[in-house]
Amino acid sequence: MEYTTLSNDVQVPLLGLGTFMIGPEDTEKSVYAALKMGYRLIDTANAYVNEEAVGRGLRRALEEGLVKREDIFISTKLWPTLYEKAGAVDKTLERLGVDYVDLLFIHQPAGNYLAGYAAIEQAYRDGKARSLGISNFHGDKLEKLLAHADVKPHVIQLETHPYHVYDDIMARLAEYGTKLMGWYPLGHGDPELLRDPIFTALADKYHKSTAQIILRWAVQRQFITIPGTKNPDHLRSNFDIFDFALTDEEMAVVNGLNGTRQYYTATPDLEERYANMHLPFEEK
Repeated sequence: MEYTTLSNDVQVPLLGLGTFMIGPEDTEKSVYAALKMGYRLIDTANAYVNEEAVGRGLRRALEEGLVKREDIFISTKLWPTLYEKAGAVDKTLERLGVDYVDLLFIHQPAGNYLAGYAAIEQAYRDGKARSLGISNFHGDKLEKLLAHADVKPHVIQLETHPYHVYDDIMARLAEYGTKLMGWYPLGHGDPELLRDPIFTALADKYHKSTAQIILRWAVQRQFITIPGTKNPDHLRSNFDIFDFALTDEEMAVVNGLNGTRQYYTATPDLEERYANMHLPFEEK
């Protein structure tokens, strides 16, 4: 495993398991299998409604002595409708079955996200979160949050793959040492990305899959990357990227793909829906 270090000296594995769109039963199995294989980063969120399943997979691995809690990096995200609710952080910890998380995000720039960020700052001061993050923040809302934040975000989570990298946002955040955690690292399974001639040629050269080439590129860019899967073979394959490295010239060619395609755009009406959408476990 390779690691990056946050601005507060917390170390983060550069490759982890994402659990977006994975149901509870499969999440529990995948988390346990991932930890057994050597993964040490697990990413989840309130909105995925699988924090309890992550906790069960984690607990099984701990009880069997496969890992120690201090060696695992757990990240999760508060949903907009929970930002201002008393005890929201404690309930997240309860669902996960942990005393603290290693990274706590504000999931969307919707609702009263400034109050939400203040809440996770308090969790950080209280030792309930070892680092803080923001997810999907851009433009004016990013600037507003940065102006109000006492603890600048240690991590930002954004759509990141060879076809799209937010270089402008990362340049803006460089003064704070903010690291990037990328979602949709494989382009949300876009077959055109996975069959791109650049990646098929590199896959032939290194005797790897195109997905492995893409994940290796992300790791070498020092992007924390979290491919999600419930397929044990894919889980194992995604982890098998630490026995080779792309050359500087090859990295430059892949970097040149930036701007080809983006898969997600946050529109104002979508952010409004986020601000008003309640999760199944929320008290009405």
